[in-house]
Amino acid sequence: MTGIDSEDTKTDDEDGFLNVSKTKALEEEERRREFDVILKKPLSHWSGVDSGVELKEALSALLFGLRSSTPDSLGDGTPGKQAPDRSSRPLSAVSISYQNFAAPEDDQQYERRSEFIPLRISDEERSLLATVEAALDVSDYTDKVDILIFSNAKMREIIRTQIMDFLSIVSGLLISNNFAKGKKVLSSGDFADHAELFQTVFELARRQKISNPEKLRTEYGKMIYLLQDSQNRDMVKELKFSLMKPLETVRTFLEERGCLELLGDPELEMATRDISTVSKNRENIAWELGQKARCRDAIVKRWAGKGSATPALSESEIVRVLESIGDSNSFLRSVRDPCDEMIAYLKKYFKKDEAPEKPCSLSIAYGRGGARLTHTHKQQYNYVLQSLLMWREVASDMYKLWYLAEKDLLSADHQYSLRSSLQGLCRIQSAPNVSKAMKEILSRVKTKTSSWVGSWVVHLGDHNVPNAFIFIDKYNQIGRILTPIVHTIRKLDEIGHDDDNLRAYIKDNYRDTETAKRLILKDFFRHGFDGSGADNFYDAGSCIDGRLTSAWNWCSLIEKKSYFSLFLLTGFTGFDGRF
Repeated sequence: MTGIDSEDTKTDDEDGFLNVSKTKALEEEERRREFDVILKKPLSHWSGVDSGVELKEALSALLFGLRSSTPDSLGDGTPGKQAPDRSSRPLSAVSISYQNFAAPEDDQQYERRSEFIPLRISDEERSLLATVEAALDVSDYTDKVDILIFSNAKMREIIRTQIMDFLSIVSGLLISNNFAKGKKVLSSGDFADHAELFQTVFELARRQKISNPEKLRTEYGKMIYLLQDSQNRDMVKELKFSLMKPLETVRTFLEERGCLELLGDPELEMATRDISTVSKNRENIAWELGQKARCRDAIVKRWAGKGSATPALSESEIVRVLESIGDSNSFLRSVRDPCDEMIAYLKKYFKKDEAPEKPCSLSIAYGRGGARLTHTHKQQYNYVLQSLLMWREVASDMYKLWYLAEKDLLSADHQYSLRSSLQGLCRIQSAPNVSKAMKEILSRVKTKTSSWVGSWVVHLGDHNVPNAFIFIDKYNQIGRILTPIVHTIRKLDEIGHDDDNLRAYIKDNYRDTETAKRLILKDFFRHGFDGSGADNFYDAGSCIDGRLTSAWNWCSLIEKKSYFSLFLLTGFTGFDGRF
């Protein structure tokens, strides 16, 4: 479910004050745990029910209503305030809150997700991370290596020299962090003697990037291409060791401690939840944070000292696991919730089956406004909807896709070729694992739509998307594209409510905030999905990655839009984030 109507979430308690005592709060908490257990049961458990899916969704809605209740007394004797009336909240806020309280079924399967969730970097590891980040910052590896040379022997020698130079830089920087360790590495004269150290620093940088996509935006590309070259079988023989080691994830960490059962803890979802502050008062937020802290403390107490391995899990290690899962939930909310909210806006402001009036029509025609496609209103509505659903699925599986992308990039069985592409001189390499995962995602999306509009070609390993690294970088832009739009739409009500001059400006130029919202959304839904952004139909058009190309092209033209001032008034600074 991508969103629910406000009337579906309204409870009887919201008609007045919430008069819930401490005892009642404890009773509701016990009921919440019972519902958690029910929701975790597989659908096969409901085989005796006419519609197990409907029953499970009903239980999810009931759980949402239960969790959204705020005690009148917060446990410290402080009187609570009147509960917020969610029936008057924007559709966007309802969608986000619903997802935050009753996450999709897949999100509850931590046993599966943990395989791809990177383990949070510890305080001890951060000094090594700082070393490799500094080395990558000053390195010009790709400038020296990615050049056209027709002698394989000469190219191999250039690569070997550059890798050895980079390892020397890392070794030198180690002295500033740990003099004894750095001196030992430099004095040995053979990097192979310290293979484990170099494997660790590269693994830390990879883990840092996957956990924090906003980090290492220029350094990660250099590092992944250096590791790609080092995995060549001939290069491994020359170096006498490999720079690669498996990524440390939540699952591998718990397996080493012999405590995978922790992932099935009924309070894990609450203990790692990313608390949204959208349309909530302080009492709501404080209560949710209190429940999260209580569940977290309970898990730490319950699992400390457990595990079949030696040493057993410590309290700090359990906290580290919980924080790692919490980081992944925070990332999911930041990239997936904007997709949900845009889907909710599409369904609220535009109708698929009704013949729309001209101001509400999403139809586009080839050659008009830069469009490279021709769609009726219904076709464009379906095209936008399925694109947003696909982006949502990609965002949900981003950790898995990143894991598979590195597997393809660093495979010795799939060598790259250096060729000219739309991005300049690029490494063209097949990505069979990512390609297979994307086909599975498209299959899931097709089951959610009545008909498919456009092409379902996924470009990978060609001049459009040369390799898995470019693929990951491209789909990491989903949140950067949608979040500023969602933020602007959400803030329009505030700026029109708090300032008389701004309200008058909106009234004179756009009639009202709803009209302004519809203007922005209509333009994005039409020309952010019109096949533009390239000089020919094959490179843009309606293919899977071409949809992102069109959206980025729309972003690049934002300053020329008639409503650009509204973006600026709501705090817009750009789509590309910070480097």
